[in-house]
Amino acid sequence: MAKTAKTPASFESALSDLESIIQAMEGGDMPLEAALTAYKDGIELLKFCQGKLSSAEEQLKVLENDQLKPLELANGG
Repeated sequence: MAKTAKTPASFESALSDLESIIQAMEGGDMPLEAALTAYKDGIELLKFCQGKLSSAEEQLKVLENDQLKPLELANGG
């Protein structure tokens, strides 16, 4: 899993890559150097995802006149 870090194409692809890294690391068969590389890649993917989520939240604030409001479900739940 020694791949070079690159900017993911989208939030969804970054999340998918992060899930793959987690599954591989949970398998426990990864050599130490590969695990360290995977961990570093995972951290970068996590930062990317957090940034995308933060950006989306800011866009929602703008759409909601600078206030995020609780989600009101149609079925009252």
